[in-house]
Amino acid sequence: MAVLAGKVAVVTGGGTGIGFATARAFRDEGAQVFITGRRKDALDAAVTELGTGVTGVVCDASVSTELDALYRIVREQAGRIDVLVANAGIGTVAPLGEATEEMIDSMLAVNIKGTVLTFQQALPHLNTGASVILTGSTAATRPDEGLEIYGASKAAVRSLARGWARSSRARGFRVNVVSPGGTRTPGLLELLPPEALRQAEEGIPLGRLAEPGEIAAVTTFLASDAASYVNGAEFYADGGYAQV
Repeated sequence: MAVLAGKVAVVTGGGTGIGFATARAFRDEGAQVFITGRRKDALDAAVTELGTGVTGVVCDASVSTELDALYRIVREQAGRIDVLVANAGIGTVAPLGEATEEMIDSMLAVNIKGTVLTFQQALPHLNTGASVILTGSTAATRPDEGLEIYGASKAAVRSLARGWARSSRARGFRVNVVSPGGTRTPGLLELLPPEALRQAEEGIPLGRLAEPGEIAAVTTFLASDAASYVNGAEFYADGGYAQV
């Protein structure tokens, strides 16, 4: 039996990379899925590829009014949210001494403010027992050079999850974090040159980058009823990079 059969899921940043793989996994497991992205062309292409059961909504997770519009569509078409994946995020290499205000502002706006708004504005629509999953990163605990600001933004995401999990009793939701390590996504492949990618793989105990579907599998578990007693946890899917 499909583990998410009958559930309604929202995945922000679902047009590409880990978010796209998560949406596909959720669809395959029987969920009705809403995905968001900031670029209509990329989002439309993702919806076309994913097919039946997936709806795309253009939305910037750091803009409150756009999130209101997203949740209005979800409410009208599905009536509730059973699974919320706050995945939208950006990473920019910004070494100390070279980080610009624009780099700092954009990462904090999307990765922290966007995560807060995504969850906060979903509250009226969350079903009892809903699973909320935030996308973290190994950079929160082991930031490579140039990723310190990005890592700090993801450390904030982990802190938010700890606090929000303590509020779960009153509303019946649970909040967890999936923290990927290096993953073979378009974003990472654009960010790092081939030599840097090879060095990254050498630093991972498993000796390779993750495929997006491997991260999506962990998220799917946390979304399912099999994880009904998992709350406030951080699940690393990093090949051992931040563990040893």
